Amino acid sequence: MDETLTNAQRAKVLIEALPYIQRYNNKIIVVKYGGSAMVNEELKRAVMGDIVLLSLIGVKVVLVHGGGPEINDTLGRMGMETQFIDGLRVTDKDTAEVVQMVLAGKISKNLVNLIGNMGGRAIGLSGMDGHMIEAEILREDLGFVGDIVNIDPRPILDVLDKGYIPVVSTIGYDKNGNSYNINADTAASRIAGTLKAESLVSMTDISGLLLDKDDPKSLIPVVNVSEAPQLMREGVISGGMIPKVECCIEAIRRGVKRVFIIDGRVPHSILIETLTDEGIGTMFV
Repeated sequence: MDETLTNAQRAKVLIEALPYIQRYNNKIIVVKYGGSAMVNEELKRAVMGDIVLLSLIGVKVVLVHGGGPEINDTLGRMGMETQFIDGLRVTDKDTAEVVQMVLAGKISKNLVNLIGNMGGRAIGLSGMDGHMIEAEILREDLGFVGDIVNIDPRPILDVLDKGYIPVVSTIGYDKNGNSYNINADTAASRIAGTLKAESLVSMTDISGLLLDKDDPKSLIPVVNVSEAPQLMREGVISGGMIPKVECCIEAIRRGVKRVFIIDGRVPHSILIETLTDEGIGTMFV
């Protein structure tokens, strides 16, 4: 079967994007980057390519990244044990230093470099830079896992105003000089809300919210946040999806216009979701 697009079809694809380009021009989109798209090099390049393209057409993109696999690998090489409680990494002082080193010192720098190599301009920021993300201990048994107290958006806005893409590592600080490991979904949600972003895009390893988790064709394309509690009671939203959806709800309540959960395993899923009629994941409004 010949899958080559005709000239008319190519033009249709480009024209379809026009209203979305107009919608997002000079607006802020926060992208939470995580999952398989962080460890697969082809997917990583596709994601960074999407972000560079959005930036070049006038979208103010803020990239917020996690780093679970890299942190696990580094801790393992250093002979340090990894322990999780309720899906959150137990973080003692030594682990907090490794988290900071991996997120801000390795992953952020590599992403900034990749964006630059693809024609974009990026600057890495951690939540400690400019005292951007103030945090406190979330739970005593988790150690230095942070609950966000306050976000100062000025470092991000300054970087955006200079035409750069902020690449944000989710490390918080407190006034006693401690650093905190902060969940990337939570940080992205709060950052998007503080910035009053047009959209928050959360990259995951699932296709979106499914009516039947065993049927990928049962994707729910749009969910009003008022429907979420009922979907939780019915078990449609369950397990690891609950905290992700709670972050979506929190972002909407803080002024984000729409939140997308998309499948980061699909190349160029960010562009498909933001610049096409059908999209690819679940939109929360």
